[in-house]
Amino acid sequence: MFSRVLIANRGEVAVRVIRTLHDLGIEAVAIYSTADAESLHVRMADRAVCVGPPPATQSYLNIASVVAAGETTRCDAVHPGWGFLAENAAFVRACEDNDLVFIGPSAETMEQMGDKVEAKAAMAGAGMPLIPGTEHAVRPDEARAAANDLGYPVLLKASAGGGGRGMRLVESPEQLEDVFQGASAEANAAFDQVKVEMIENP
Repeated sequence: MFSRVLIANRGEVAVRVIRTLHDLGIEAVAIYSTADAESLHVRMADRAVCVGPPPATQSYLNIASVVAAGETTRCDAVHPGWGFLAENAAFVRACEDNDLVFIGPSAETMEQMGDKVEAKAAMAGAGMPLIPGTEHAVRPDEARAAANDLGYPVLLKASAGGGGRGMRLVESPEQLEDVFQGASAEANAAFDQVKVEMIENP
């Protein structure tokens, strides 16, 4: 059992984790940006560490600052909640490199499940039923051929990321090229990833 856990998040998720930790008799350490210094999760925690200024990229997404907060407060583990660094394999490895247990999946699992093409291959290998679709990232001409084979409507999906970003419904052949470009642009902006996978719209 852990004695002290860092919550690498804010708001509702941090409040929920803090309550659970306290119910288990475990100390909770909160992180916060300067904009969140008076937030409920900061007040509820046993300790709190400022990890940077208001922009999330400079605070809640700053791996070095979050890991340092865990180290300086002598935490045993880190709970990521959801969002922010919760699906970041580099964060998992940074925690492990600094003797902090990451409460969640391994970096390898995150990488595999974070790439829809790899995740689909893993599920197929495990004998799970899959929605018909492409087995790899596709170019626009391959997308058109796959859509013709599958039948419209189809769903274009970025092979990386999540949260619905880089995902578009294509209802007719006339929409395909514009929708493909839009999905690719959004995936590139959100995940630095331009690969697009197509699956049939269920």
